[in-house]
Amino acid sequence: MRFERFSARVILLMASFGLLSGCGGGSSSDASAPSVGGGIYDDGSTAPFGLTERRPLGSLFLPTDSVDIGSYRLEASFPQLVFFHSIFVAGVPGENRLVVLRQSGQLEAFVNDTAASSTRLILDLAGIIVSGGEEGLLGLAFDPGFVTNRFVYVHYSAGGPRRSVISRFSWDTVLDRVELFSEKVILEVEQPFSNHNGGMLAFGPDDYLYVALGDGGSGGDPQNNAQNPDNFLGSILRLDVHPSNPFDPYQVPADNPFVGQNGFRPETYAYGLRNPFRFSFDRQTGDLWVGDVGQNEREEIDLVRAGDNLGWRVFEGNLPYDGSLNNLPAAAFVPPVIDYDHGQGVAVIGGYVYRGTRNPGLVGRYLYTDLVPGPVWALEYDGVNVRANDVIVSTTAGTNSFGEGNDGEVYLLQSDSIFHFVETANGGRSLPERLSETGIFSSLADLTPASGLIEFAVNQPFWSDGALKRRFAAIPTSERIEFSATEPWRFPVGSLLVKHFELELTEGIASSARRLETRLLIRTVNGWQGFTYRWNDDQNDALLLSGRAFENITVALLDGGTREQVYEYPSRTDCLTCHNDSAGFALGAKARQLNGDFAYPAAIDNQLRSWNNIALFTSDIGDPEQYGVFPAVADSAASLDARARAYLSINCASCHQPGGPTPVSLDLSFGTPLVDTGALDTAPSAGDLGLASARIIAPGDRARSVLWERMRRLDGDRMPPVGSHVVDELGVALIGDWIDTL
Repeated sequence: MRFERFSARVILLMASFGLLSGCGGGSSSDASAPSVGGGIYDDGSTAPFGLTERRPLGSLFLPTDSVDIGSYRLEASFPQLVFFHSIFVAGVPGENRLVVLRQSGQLEAFVNDTAASSTRLILDLAGIIVSGGEEGLLGLAFDPGFVTNRFVYVHYSAGGPRRSVISRFSWDTVLDRVELFSEKVILEVEQPFSNHNGGMLAFGPDDYLYVALGDGGSGGDPQNNAQNPDNFLGSILRLDVHPSNPFDPYQVPADNPFVGQNGFRPETYAYGLRNPFRFSFDRQTGDLWVGDVGQNEREEIDLVRAGDNLGWRVFEGNLPYDGSLNNLPAAAFVPPVIDYDHGQGVAVIGGYVYRGTRNPGLVGRYLYTDLVPGPVWALEYDGVNVRANDVIVSTTAGTNSFGEGNDGEVYLLQSDSIFHFVETANGGRSLPERLSETGIFSSLADLTPASGLIEFAVNQPFWSDGALKRRFAAIPTSERIEFSATEPWRFPVGSLLVKHFELELTEGIASSARRLETRLLIRTVNGWQGFTYRWNDDQNDALLLSGRAFENITVALLDGGTREQVYEYPSRTDCLTCHNDSAGFALGAKARQLNGDFAYPAAIDNQLRSWNNIALFTSDIGDPEQYGVFPAVADSAASLDARARAYLSINCASCHQPGGPTPVSLDLSFGTPLVDTGALDTAPSAGDLGLASARIIAPGDRARSVLWERMRRLDGDRMPPVGSHVVDELGVALIGDWIDTL
């Protein structure tokens, strides 16, 4: 039985006794050990393989072949088109075309046809805007009179000073493009930080332009902008962009709720919002729906009326956040229609009330989802009570935004594609309630894997609060993995990755280990899905969890003391927060992680060599010595830089890389030059944590480095923000030592 050990004390003790070797293999009495991955002894003989045959995959009772376990599935709307950095889609009024907005600054048009194979560049603001993180080209709206006046409005980020800009452009009919010289700036709002820009623009049924602006950023609204109605931030504005004097940028509608009130901006329609990234009007009722992104606890959906104070930062969703600001009666704040916790997502993506014809069952329901992989919900609200809040798609690959066509059909943007909803005749098979019913293990007593499952280990494990792990992989018998030396591997539909967790209740005593959970990552035709089974008190089976769970555990320490530890069992959404599209979903099964020895029953062998020997890859990968290795944290034979960069890549880069589910523009991937990570000597955009002259990474000074400070905290500023409640002392020391040498 092989476990990966994560306890800093245990690792240090093992290292001090010489128990951690570079290869982890043994040697025979008549031949010296082979080089790592080479498979050839010094005397020229061939080392035995750890895996000698590929056993057929047994019958697993898992929904690997399901279309969806909800009532709808997502189908690519334009399969021949790729939309990198897509952030919004809308119909062109009066035309059978759609436009897609790219955060990088482009507006492109294409025919609304599944066979569409090309797009036309209509506008390119790449040389004007500031893009990255939460900044960029964020919003688009067509003038109500677009068919005749050809006016389009955009919301973008600019620098010098940092600000949000609302501008109008003219779309030339003859040239079929927007010329930059046609810009008319409507409004500019200075931004104190780079995040929480809001971004949505839309014309209401009253033909006024509504503009969403976040609270100005950082974390926790440190300037209290959202509760200060005398500025534009943390608000939805309502502007008449057809002023009586055409040379004016706009005029304030006379019936705006705060016109003539001291201490209020007359442009304000509603305030008390944190980051209203997306809002929409119900095209039938005119209701204004807002998805407001929360702080650390709650995400909320609001139905907004004129003059509403939505509560931030006195409240976060329905929870009190900062009572010191609460100098108003409770009746002054309008609560959300619904909110949800971070066991179900981390950043709400507001959508639309469905008014299309393709899916009659959704008509009148408000659709919304989350930035990270998780469900799509359909909310039914009667104006007073939530009548239903159904999951219609169980898991997405993570969502950038929604959009709506001229016909009322709703689109969902994720990664680089646009999808629509298709009703399924029946959902996919549901997952068994007990781990014993899945067929993954032929014996739960000793976790003997079923036929076709291969146990493996990684060179540098992800920090999991001192837990011990075992890992298994299964590939359908007739399928193979697309190998890459540096990028994520591509697994076929039907693949399964299993990760089993135990925790020593007496540190360093293997016999005291208690089974906690077994996680499954399943590659279905609708993408990867994550599930958690929590072991029962009798330790003879594990039950499927429906959401996030916590447990308080007492661990006896080697020095005679104890540690009270909170252990967190992830929800299905939590699993896919790290196992996301940008990271390639399968985090551990990568070349640099498996390029090391494993003690198979047949022999100790390099894992890449053994997997290649039984034809698990689509092609022969050759000698593993040509591929890199992620060194272990305590591997003194590896350089400090290599160990630190590997640690950051494994523990941070799944989110902090281009396209990752985080608003901060960082790329902590192993192969990215340090100067290109966006971290070196860079002022933090999400708060300085009280550090003087703070930098994300302050060369030569860990004490000024926000990255290092976040690692050693357990409060709301901790990184990672979910799933960990114990500081990785060995990792903190490694990164601190590394920063001090820069």
